[in-house]
Amino acid sequence: MEQFDLICLGCGPAGEKAATQASYFGHRVAIVERQPRPGGAMVNTGTLPSKVLRETALLCSAFRRRPLPGMDYTVDTKSSMTKFMARQHLAQMEEHDRIEASIDRHNIAVFRGFGRIVDPNTIEIESESGERTRISAKFILLATGSSPVQPDHVPFDHPRVVDADGVLELDHMPSSMIVVGGGVIGCEYACMFGEIGVKVTLVEPRPEILPFVDVECRDLLLKAMRQEDIDIRLGDAVNTVEPSDDGVKVQCADGDELAADVLLWAAGRSSNTQNLGLEAVGVEMGKRGLVLVNETYQTSVPSIYAAGDVIGFPALASTSMEQGRVAACHMFGINFKKKLAKTMPIGLYTIPAVSMVGLTESEAHEAGRSIVVGRAAYRNNARGRMLGDQQGLVKCVFDRETHALLGATIIGESATELIHLAQCVLIQGVGIEYFIDACFNYPSLSELYKYAAYDALQVIARDKGSGEADLVRAVA
Repeated sequence: MEQFDLICLGCGPAGEKAATQASYFGHRVAIVERQPRPGGAMVNTGTLPSKVLRETALLCSAFRRRPLPGMDYTVDTKSSMTKFMARQHLAQMEEHDRIEASIDRHNIAVFRGFGRIVDPNTIEIESESGERTRISAKFILLATGSSPVQPDHVPFDHPRVVDADGVLELDHMPSSMIVVGGGVIGCEYACMFGEIGVKVTLVEPRPEILPFVDVECRDLLLKAMRQEDIDIRLGDAVNTVEPSDDGVKVQCADGDELAADVLLWAAGRSSNTQNLGLEAVGVEMGKRGLVLVNETYQTSVPSIYAAGDVIGFPALASTSMEQGRVAACHMFGINFKKKLAKTMPIGLYTIPAVSMVGLTESEAHEAGRSIVVGRAAYRNNARGRMLGDQQGLVKCVFDRETHALLGATIIGESATELIHLAQCVLIQGVGIEYFIDACFNYPSLSELYKYAAYDALQVIARDKGSGEADLVRAVA
């Protein structure tokens, strides 16, 4: 039986980064992967492919959003999804090549097949042909990811009913779509398909979509979605699904019947822990197959760690990578990456995009903080006007006494890029004065931070009842 220092079950973002981190510091590593190509959902079915769809949709809608006299472009809805998603395959191939080159460079052994835990240090691998091989290691990392939840009453075997892993494999461009689920995945796909002219109906059983997002920015997103003719039905659920050769009909809990060309079910994901043998070796589990871990991603079995989607929220590619690195360093006592960063940005690739870091306004209030909020609208920014972004907003939450930044939420063009400046400022413990003293490129969206800071100063001055508010307004 071949011996290793670390075996990674799965080669998504968590598994890949854990493997390369351990190998970099001289440890012998193996990866067990059942898919033909590495990358997990990040590369093959989720993050990367969906963002290709988003960029293609925005490219197609550019002339509509920023109209030019005599120029027009509309999406040919008769095109196949394969043709529309042509860039997806190039992006995937390049990312596959990058991961495989990294694995080769670090001399990591790769075993193809389904890995099952036999004991706390042994993995049995079953290949497609049924051949079984066992390998062992000091440590095992579970990085098997997650899969869309498929309720029994939904006929996923019909070609007009898809989940988040299958939506981009449709054999045609849908003319209309029902999206079930107002979480991140459901909202992202609703926006992307709505952007290219697909008639979208979003059904969410809860009273709100994206409950963790700042309320003000969430309302702006809802407004933008409705302006794209996305029908949003909150507090409703789908009871029955009846697909046919011509489309899909659904019966809602409120009695309404909806019809569309295609149904996308995007209501939740569950961890890929089935048949891994976790219960037999004593790994503690949570709901929907979640693996329970401590702050270093160690399970209840000391030699077994877990990272990425398999442990649940936030289940982002960015956080999964960091979790894998932290786990690998803790296993071997590597004095390099000891914990996850305190401030982790969250990016939603809706249209418009939303990104956030630190505390929202409501979270700051609930924590008992004395705060002041500064806002800067894209429509008042030269670069924002060039982009035709009428609803974009940078919203910063500052400590009223120290003026330190506590959190920021951004909705609008490049929100997922802009948020990193707020992340850096938050980590440094500075805020209003930093933004005001900084010199930003003109025209740039980054300049919005300066005017959000001026806005917060003006609120402070106005609350004090002094004449400083007029001075701040004049200076800004």
